[in-house]
Amino acid sequence: MTGPVRAALDAFRAAGSDWARLPFFADGAAEAVAARVDARIAEGARVLPDPQRIFRAFALTPLPAVKAVILGQDPYPTPGDANGLAFSHVGAGRLPASLKVILAEAMPDERPRTGDLTLWAERGVLLLNTALTVEAGKAGAHLRFGWSRLADEAVAAVSARPEPAVFLLWGAQARARAVLIDAARHGIVESGHPSPLNRARDFPGSRPFAAANDWLAARGRDPIDWRLP
Repeated sequence: MTGPVRAALDAFRAAGSDWARLPFFADGAAEAVAARVDARIAEGARVLPDPQRIFRAFALTPLPAVKAVILGQDPYPTPGDANGLAFSHVGAGRLPASLKVILAEAMPDERPRTGDLTLWAERGVLLLNTALTVEAGKAGAHLRFGWSRLADEAVAAVSARPEPAVFLLWGAQARARAVLIDAARHGIVESGHPSPLNRARDFPGSRPFAAANDWLAARGRDPIDWRLP
């Protein structure tokens, strides 16, 4: 019997995404990760986000459409909060502290009514977590399940394109992936992590969104509209 994550994987492949050509999806690695997550579901764990949203970042932002990449760690572990996009929040409660800091930088003169970053994804921002699943109440539970290879391959795939893109790397884990990026062709905007737990407080005031747009404009690409409703 096919588990829900394996079913979501099969549906993602059937959709014909360019991302499905990554080695991760071709050599059995994807099946191995899906089997591991499905095993946790069979054991009674509540896995987030819903299976049909696990590959949503890739579905909303096709490889040829990527203008910017933002890397997160893993989905929010509170049921209902995550929708398959890094940092995006659709829950009924207050916005996560990190997202508040992010939105204050992206829209310093506005207060958006939503933390849903779907519009960013549709505008060419790949919002990719390095682990696509988590368990309710257990942040980081699937960080070692094998998803990180997919994040590495996705970063490398964008870097391999001739079209320029800009990578916004926040915090040590994201910045470590700078070695995967061809800096001669693509932009790299590094900042500290937006989490309030970051004692250096080196994200506020770093202007990563403005810097990313300046880099794109200097290379003839339209800037990204970071505004949200």
